[in-house]
Amino acid sequence: MSKHRDRVCGADVHKDLIVAKITGGGEDPIEASFGTTKSELKRFEQWLIANNCKQVAFEATGVYWMPVHDLVSLSIDTIVANPWQIRTIPNDKSDAKDADRISELCQNGQIKRSRVFSDEYRDLRTLTRTRSGYVRMRTQIKNRIHKHLSSHGIKLSSCIEDIFGKSGRYILNGLVNETSIHDILKGIPSGKVRKKEDLIRASLCNSLNEVNRHIVGDMLYILDNIDSKIEDTSRTIMNKLQPRIKDLAIVMSIPGIGFVAGSTILAEIGDYHDFETPKSLVKWSGLNPGENESAGKKRPCGITKRGSKYLRTMLTEVAHVIAKSGNSRLSEFFQRLKARKNYNIAITALSRKILCLIHHLLTNQEMYQEDHCKKRQQNTSESDNDIPSSPDTRLDDKVAAIVDAFYHLKGRKRKNVLRERSGSSSRSGALSKRLSGGDG
Repeated sequence: MSKHRDRVCGADVHKDLIVAKITGGGEDPIEASFGTTKSELKRFEQWLIANNCKQVAFEATGVYWMPVHDLVSLSIDTIVANPWQIRTIPNDKSDAKDADRISELCQNGQIKRSRVFSDEYRDLRTLTRTRSGYVRMRTQIKNRIHKHLSSHGIKLSSCIEDIFGKSGRYILNGLVNETSIHDILKGIPSGKVRKKEDLIRASLCNSLNEVNRHIVGDMLYILDNIDSKIEDTSRTIMNKLQPRIKDLAIVMSIPGIGFVAGSTILAEIGDYHDFETPKSLVKWSGLNPGENESAGKKRPCGITKRGSKYLRTMLTEVAHVIAKSGNSRLSEFFQRLKARKNYNIAITALSRKILCLIHHLLTNQEMYQEDHCKKRQQNTSESDNDIPSSPDTRLDDKVAAIVDAFYHLKGRKRKNVLRERSGSSSRSGALSKRLSGGDG
């Protein structure tokens, strides 16, 4: 970073207000306030140009900085700063003081430029985070249904593993519609569940009252709508990932990573070319150990957690899946570390190793392979490039076909399949558990 720039601006960005101050260049400081509408942002840009401002800096405040950056960066060098790195003195804060402080730091070259995603990666990340939000909403609705059932002594979850599966939903619909227990038990679609007739009859000895039937019925309706939204969002994510379908196949070649996990990891990382080494990616994601040293004494501390919490959460879920699998080198690494450290430290270390591995594979455009691990089975009745391309192909089948193709095809065949798949789209179908890679 160069020192002492000529004419710079520091801006304190809020939801409805921007307080800006231009300093440097041997001229008197200039301070002004602007709104955040499009016309006000245009006026802010013109004010910067009119005062010969060479650079503008502001904090990444929520999402309020995005429209400011998108407009101003077209004509002026813009720096988005991490608020944690330019924190002000406690109890000595105002909008004007913040703008002056940011301007002074910018003029002295003391602000580290934060990484800003392009519109393409930002949209993809918004979609994956929206899907995660839908999953959290679905979990909350399911927990509330469990609560209403338990409050009436209905212990259905004690005899059925998943009360929101096919048989469980049939029983719940019967309770909401006041169907008799005999008819409910008689119509259960799963023979395995019907064998538990005595347990189910005992768990359904009580019934829901009118209010709770109404509430549970509404929640089941909302649950179906959320499931539909999750499927639609997943298809949209798949379409957005068409230009990066090879990167998706590479990430999904790692054990424990399915479509949901792979798409989330790619969306949160963005352009992996921004990171020269795996260590820089790990540090950016907040999985690197923190440093705590005083008077020459080093004290152990956890990871920094200063990166994307969505990326860390997904990598942790993948690490748990790999730790339970026990048939890969990654799981062997976890078991070796677990013998010396505790479980949580081993999971975090495995998450870091997975992220380093992802960076290596993406940078070198290689698929993950292990000689002693079981490879994906190829259907011998189909040729190598015979991938289903029907409009009615399920989304999970489509993703699986793409990944399988990259496992078995080489050279030009692999490129031809990639070109074919980039032009196709899927219309219907939900993601299966095999490809989910976790619900997060």
